[in-house]
Amino acid sequence: MKRILLPLVVTILGVSCAGDDGIPVYRQSGRSVDERVEDLLRRMTLEEKILQLNQYIVGLNTNVNNIGREIEEVPAGIGSVIYFSDNVALRNELQRKAVEETRLGIPVLFGFDVIHGFRTIYPIPLAQGCSWNPSLVETLCRTAAREARLSGTDWTFSPMIDVSRDARWGRVAECYGEDPYCNAVMGVASVRGYQGEDLYLTERIAACAKHYVGYGLSQGGRDYTSTDVSMQSLWDTYLPPYKACVEAGVETVMSAFNDINGVPATANAALLTDILKRRWGHAGFVVSDWNAVEQLVAQGYARDRKEAALRAFTAGVEMDMKDDCYRAYFPELLDEGKITQRQIDEAVSRILRLKFRLGLFERPYTDSLPEAERVLAPEALQAAEQLAGESMVLLKNDGVLPLSGVDDIAVIGPMARDRFHLLGSWRCHGRAEDAQTLYEGLEQEFGSGVSLHYAPGCDFDGSDRSGFARARQLAARCDVVILCLGERAEWSGENASRSTIALPEIQQELVEALSTCGKPLVVVLSNGRPLDLHRMEPLASAMLEIWQPGLRGGSAMAGILSGRVNPSGRLCMTFPRSTGQIPIFYNSRSSARPDQGHYQDISNTPLYEFGYGLSYSKFVYGELSADTDRISAHEPFTVRVDVTNESDVDGYETVHWYVTDPCCSITRPVKELRYFEKRLIPAGATETFTFRVVPERDLAYVDSEGNPLLEAGEFRIGVKDRSLTLNLE
Repeated sequence: MKRILLPLVVTILGVSCAGDDGIPVYRQSGRSVDERVEDLLRRMTLEEKILQLNQYIVGLNTNVNNIGREIEEVPAGIGSVIYFSDNVALRNELQRKAVEETRLGIPVLFGFDVIHGFRTIYPIPLAQGCSWNPSLVETLCRTAAREARLSGTDWTFSPMIDVSRDARWGRVAECYGEDPYCNAVMGVASVRGYQGEDLYLTERIAACAKHYVGYGLSQGGRDYTSTDVSMQSLWDTYLPPYKACVEAGVETVMSAFNDINGVPATANAALLTDILKRRWGHAGFVVSDWNAVEQLVAQGYARDRKEAALRAFTAGVEMDMKDDCYRAYFPELLDEGKITQRQIDEAVSRILRLKFRLGLFERPYTDSLPEAERVLAPEALQAAEQLAGESMVLLKNDGVLPLSGVDDIAVIGPMARDRFHLLGSWRCHGRAEDAQTLYEGLEQEFGSGVSLHYAPGCDFDGSDRSGFARARQLAARCDVVILCLGERAEWSGENASRSTIALPEIQQELVEALSTCGKPLVVVLSNGRPLDLHRMEPLASAMLEIWQPGLRGGSAMAGILSGRVNPSGRLCMTFPRSTGQIPIFYNSRSSARPDQGHYQDISNTPLYEFGYGLSYSKFVYGELSADTDRISAHEPFTVRVDVTNESDVDGYETVHWYVTDPCCSITRPVKELRYFEKRLIPAGATETFTFRVVPERDLAYVDSEGNPLLEAGEFRIGVKDRSLTLNLE
C-alpha cells in the first residue's frame, strides 16, 4: 500500500506548482532547467520515473505494415529508444504517443551510434586521429549532428576514447589510437562538434563518451573480456580522455562491457560515482552499454537480473540500455529498501535535465524535410574528402609517387571497385551507393589523358587464384600498377577480434604475383586497424594507408597519387612488424636491460612507429630553444622550434611535442605526447612552432589515487630527433 500511495501524494502536491497563468512550471521555457526538473519530478508517479531510466529499441523494421506494431511494443512513457531508422514519420509517431497519450507528456530521447557520420560518412575515428586536425574533426561532427537531428536522432553514442594498443581488437577502428592525449583532444573536438555551445539549437545532439573505462585493454584483443590495470596506469593512461571530455561538457557517459580489476565497469561505484560524479562533477547521466546490466550475471558479479539491476544502479548507471532490468525489478527493490526514492529521483533528474536542454519539451517533433535538405550537402562531402586526404598515411615511397608521365595504369584488387567496405564499421545510415570507389576517384583525377585498366585479381579472402593471370597481363602492359587491398568492413569494429593482423594469404600472394612484372607497384590499403605488412612492404614501390575513408575516399586517394594532395597523415597507432610484437606502442616504460630481453627472431622496432608518415615535402627541424634557462613548478615557459620546408612543394607538417622525465619516484614512459600542432608550410618557407609548457600540467605525473605530483630534476622536451634538457628547481 505504501508504494501505491506515495506517487499519488506526490502528484497531488505537484498540482499547485504552476505559474500565475496556470501553466505548470515544467512547461515554461523561461524557467531554469533545474526549476523545471524539480517541478516535473514532483508530479511523476513511481512508474513514470522508472520508465525514464530504461531504453528500448525502435526502427529495426520500418516496413509500413510493421510501423504500428513497433510503436505498440514500446511503453508510452519510455525514457529513451535506440533509433535504428532515419524515418522521421516513425519517430514523430512514437513521440506523439509519449507526448499526447501520457499524463505528463514527457518526450522520448532518441539515440543512435553516429560514430563517423550519419549519412555523410567520413573516415573512421582511427583514421581521424591520423589527420591530427581536431578542428576538421569538430566540423564533421557538427555535420553529423545536423544530419542526425534533422532525421530524428537527438543523441549519439560517440566519441569512443578507449586508449588501445592491441590491433587485434576490432574496436581500435572506433578510437583515436594508442595515446591518451590524442584521444583526449580528438574526443573533445567531437563533443564540441556534436553539442556546440547550446544544445537547445535544432541542429545539435548530445554526445556520449564511451566506454568508461579500460575497455581498450581487453585481454589478447578479445572483445568483452576482463581487463586488469593498475590504479596508477588507470589514472595515467585510460582516464585522462574521459576527464577531458567531462571538462568539455559531454552530456552523457557510457559504462564499458569489461570487468575491470574484478569489478565490472557497469557496476563499478568507484569509477562511476566516486570519480566521475563526485570528483569530476559530471552532471549528466550514465547509460549502460547494450545488455550490459544483464551481463553482470554472466560476469559472475550478480546472481540474477534483479541483483544485476541493483548493482548497476547503485554504482551509478542511470539508464539501462535494452535489457529492461530496471523496469522489471525497481518496484521490488524499492519495497525491500535496497534502493531509495531519493536515488531514483536523482537519476531521473539527470535524464530530464538533458531533455530540457535539448529543447524536446518545446520541440518534441522533427520537421519532415526533403532528403536533399537534410543530408549529403556539397560542403559536407567536400569536408569529408578533405579529412580523408589528411587521414591517409604514406607509408613507403621509393620515388614512384606522385605519378607522372604515365599513360596506362593497371588498377587491380578487390577494393578497387568496392563501395560498401570503404565505409567501414558503424556506418550509421551511410549507403554504399553514395560512396565513390577508388577506381572512380582515379577516373576523375586523371581524366581522359590516362587509360585505366581494371582486373579484380582476387577476392578479399579465399583461395581462388583464377584472376591472377589476367591481373599479371594488365600489369605487364601498363606503366604502373595500383593494387587496392584491405579488409572487409565487418573485419573490424565490435566483436571483430582477429588472431592475426595480416591480410589474408590470397592478397599477399597477389602482391607477390604482380611484383615480378617489372612495373612500379603502388599498394593502397583500406582497413580498420594497423596491419602486419612485413612480407608485403619489400615488394611494393609505394604503400598508402587510406583506412576506411568514407564516401569520398576515392578522390582523396587519387589526389595523393597524382600529387594534387600532399600527404600529411601521421600514424596515431603503431604498426608492428608482426602480430607477435603486440603490444608495441611508443610510450612504454624503459626496460631493466634495454639491450636485452627482445624477441630473438624479429627486430625490436616497429615497422612504422607512432607519428610516422611521409610527405612530398622535405621538412628540416632546427634546434629547440626555451625562453628561460631555469624553470620552476608554477611558472609557464615556452619552447620553440623552426621547421623549414626545403622543397618546392607546399606541405602540412604536424609537430609532436614530447616530454621525458628520465628519473622519477614513479617510473615514466620513455616519452609522452603533451601537445601537437599541424600547420601548412609553403615551399622554401620556415615556420616557428611553439609549445607553451605549464609545468604542473605538462611535466607532472599522477600517483595511484590520481593526485598530480611534480618533482624537481631533469626533464627533456623533444620533437622528432631533437631534444632540449631543462632542470626544474
